[in-house]
Parts: sequence; structure tokens; C-alpha cells
Amino acid sequence: MTLTKLTQGIARTTLLCASLALLTACGDTLTKSSMGGPAPATLNPELQAKAIAEVREKQAKGARVWCVPFARTASGVDLRGNAGTWWTAAKGIYQRGKEPEAGAVMVFAPHSSSRLGHVAVVSEVVSDREVLIDHANWTRNKVSLKMPVVDVSANNDWSKIKVEGTPGVLGNARPMLGFVYPRKVDAAAG
Repeated sequence: MTLTKLTQGIARTTLLCASLALLTACGDTLTKSSMGGPAPATLNPELQAKAIAEVREKQAKGARVWCVPFARTASGVDLRGNAGTWWTAAKGIYQRGKEPEAGAVMVFAPHSSSRLGHVAVVSEVVSDREVLIDHANWTRNKVSLKMPVVDVSANNDWSKIKVEGTPGVLGNARPMLGFVYPRKVDAAAG
């Protein structure tokens, strides 16, 4: 192993450890699901740590925390614009679909109580009708980790969901557009 690779590996490990330490030390700015113990890591831990570190920097400066920059960093899906535009913006660039998978961005449709939409990163697929998500600004200016989301659509197609906003309580049904996967569309495939 070269010295450069070793140094890069140590730097990544240090960033991850520091971010995880901040997570445990700063529970007042993070919320966690009521589902019990920690779920197994299914996201890219380096991206998740980087997203949380960015949130900490913004909070330290008194800046607002938003769902879009958090989801962009935590997933690696490099899209811009309001959350509700991500589904359309991803077309032809990133793979999209209606099946949840860890690391995918869940795109909430704009509606009456969220006119700009919302984005979150799937942290774990629990079953075909339940996932856990990591997202920012569901609770104003905070990061929420491992929050349950349940598919309540009649056709099991993730077009209507409920999110646990209060521990143990699912909120009102909300429209969802789909999942943007952190994989580029293969230009040769069509």
C-alpha cells in the first residue's frame, strides 16, 4: 500500500469516526426513529458522514439545514433544484424506479403541506412496504435518521406513503413520485 493511499484511508476513517462521535454527542439536533436499536449500515457510510458533517457546519454558522443538500451529499446523486423537481431532473441522467433500495433518493411529490416537495435517502429496506430513511428538515433545521416510511398505496407501488414524524406515530398519507438510484443511466442502453 502506498503512503498516499494509507493517508487517504486514515483521513476517511477519521472523518467517519468524527462524524459518528458528533452524532452521539449532539442528539439535540438529530432525531431517531422509535423502532429500537440501530439498524445495520446499508448506506455508503462515508457519504452519510460527510452529509452529517456538512449539516453540523451549517448549524454552527447559524445557517438553515435543507433536505436537498443533505440528500445530494448522503446519496451521491448530484441533482439541483427544489426537491419536487428531482424526479423529472433525474430522467436520462440517473436510473429511476418505483422499488426502494438502500442509498436511493426517495422523491416526495409537492402537495398542499409541502409545496416544494421533499427528498430523503433510503437507509434500509425493511420489507416490500416499509423502509427507513435519513433526511433533513422534516423537523425544522434537524437531521432525522432511520425514520420509518410505510407504503400505503393501494397497488403497493410507493405512490402514497406515511412517514413517522413523531416516534411511534405515522403522519398523514403523502404523494410520492419514486426513487432516484445513485447510478447513472447507461447511454449505450438507450
